[in-house]
Amino acid sequence: MLMQHLTILPIIFPLLAGAILLLPPLSNSIERQRIAAIFAMLLLLLIAGTLLQITHTEATQLYFLGDWKPPFGILFVADRISALLVLLTVILALGAMLYATGGEDKVGMHFYPLFLFQVTGINGAFLTGDLFNLFVFFEVLLIASYSLLIHGGGKQRTQAGMHYVILNLVGSSLFLFALGILYGTLGTLNMADMAAKVRDLAEDQQALVKAGGLLLLLVFSLKAALLPLHFWLPRTYSSASAPVAALFAIMTKVGIYSIYRVHTLVFGPEAGDLASLAQPWLWPFALLTLAMGAIGVLASPSLRLVAANLVLISVGTLLLAAALETPKAMAAGLYYLVHSTLIAGALFLLADVIGNQRGKPGDRFVPGRRLLQPVMLGSAFFIAALVVIGMPPFSGFVGKVLLLQAAETTAEASWMWPALLISGLAALVALSRAGTSLFWRVSGDDPNAEKAPMLQMSGIWLLLICSPLMVIFGGYFTEYMQLAAEQLFDTQQTLDLILPAGGH
Repeated sequence: MLMQHLTILPIIFPLLAGAILLLPPLSNSIERQRIAAIFAMLLLLLIAGTLLQITHTEATQLYFLGDWKPPFGILFVADRISALLVLLTVILALGAMLYATGGEDKVGMHFYPLFLFQVTGINGAFLTGDLFNLFVFFEVLLIASYSLLIHGGGKQRTQAGMHYVILNLVGSSLFLFALGILYGTLGTLNMADMAAKVRDLAEDQQALVKAGGLLLLLVFSLKAALLPLHFWLPRTYSSASAPVAALFAIMTKVGIYSIYRVHTLVFGPEAGDLASLAQPWLWPFALLTLAMGAIGVLASPSLRLVAANLVLISVGTLLLAAALETPKAMAAGLYYLVHSTLIAGALFLLADVIGNQRGKPGDRFVPGRRLLQPVMLGSAFFIAALVVIGMPPFSGFVGKVLLLQAAETTAEASWMWPALLISGLAALVALSRAGTSLFWRVSGDDPNAEKAPMLQMSGIWLLLICSPLMVIFGGYFTEYMQLAAEQLFDTQQTLDLILPAGGH
C-alpha cells in the first residue's frame, strides 16, 4: 500500500512532519524538535533513495491524484531526473539541518517546521507534471523561504528579505499571466498534454503560445538568477543564516530544472514551429551570467559572497548545457548540477563556522583571531576549494570534462571552453586569496571562544564527502545521468506513458 503512494511521499511526508513539529510536546522543546526533525529527514532520505532505485530499475512512476487523468487531474511524475533531484534536495537539507543543531535553530521560532515546509515545496516542484501545480509549489517553497530568510531578525536580513519578497511577487504575477495565456490557447496545463497540442498548433495561435512560453522562460530565469535577473542572489544568500543559505543552494536549481523540463518537453526539438524556443536566448545570457559570476567571485570581500557568486557561475554553466540541447550536454549538466549544489551548500556552512571562530571580522578577508580547529577547518576548506576549481580527483574535474566534451562543434567549443576555463581560473584566484586571508592572517586568540560541535561539523563533511563518492562511483553516476537525459529528450515515450491512448 505504501509503495503505491511512493511518488507523492516526498511531498506529503515533510509536510506532515513539519505540521507535527508545531504541536506539543515537540513545539515547546528545541531538543525534541532537533531529534524529530533529523529522524524525519533520515526517513525522507530512505524514501527518496527507494524512489530513485525504482525509477531507475523499473519505470517512470505516475501518480494521478484522485485517479483523474490528464488534462483535468493533478499528476505527479517521478522519472530519473526528478527522483535524482528529490534525493539531492534531501541530502542537502540533511547536511544543513545537522549544522543547524549547533545553535542556528534557536535564534528564532519554528525553524524546523519552516525547513520541512520548504523541502515540501522543492520536492513538489520537481515531481509535478502540471504547470499550475508547479506554480503552487513555487509559492509553497517561497513562503517558507521568506520566513527562513529573516529567521533571527536583524536589519541586513530584513532588507534582503524585503527585496527578495517583492521580486518574487513580481515573478509570481508574471507566472500567472503566462499560465493564463497558455491555458486560454491550449486548454490544458498538463505538460505532456501541452507537448502534444503544441506540435499541431494552428498558425494564428502560435504567437500567443510563443509569448506564453517566453514569459515562462523569463519567470524561470528569475528563479534561476540568470543575468540580468541575478542581482538579488548574492545579497540574499550572504544575508541568510548558514543552514538556510545552504538549502537555498538548491533554489536556483528549481528554476533551471523548470527550464530543462518545460523547454525540452513542451518547446523542445519536436515542438514543430515552436521548437527550441528558448535556445537563442539561453546562449548569450548564460555566457553573461557566467562572466558576471566570475567577476563577482574576484570582487567578493568575504567567503559567503564568494560562495554566492559561485552559485551564479553554476547557473551560467548549467544553462550553457541546456543551450546545447543534446542528451550528452544535458547528462553533463545534470552531473554538474549535483556537484555544484552540494559544494555550494558546504561552502556556506564552512564560511559560517570559520567566521564564528575568527570573531568580529567574521569570514571577511581581513586579519582575525586564530581558528580553534585549524586542521579540521583547513582540510575542509582545501577539499572544497579543489572541488570548486575542478581539480582531480574530485567531481568538479569530472563535471567540467563532461561539459567540455559536450561541445561537439567548433562554434560551440569556441564559446564554451574559454568561458568554463576562465571561470575556473577566477574561482582559483578567489579561493586562494580566501584561504590565505582566513587561515594565515591572524591576530591574537580568544580564550572564551568555543569549538564547533562534531554534530554540526558532520553536516559539512556529509556534503563534502559526496564529491569523491561521485568520482569513485563515476561510472554508475555518468551512466545514470545519460539515461536521465535521454529520457528527458524522449518526448514521444513521455506522451505515450502519460496520455491515454488516442489522446495525442
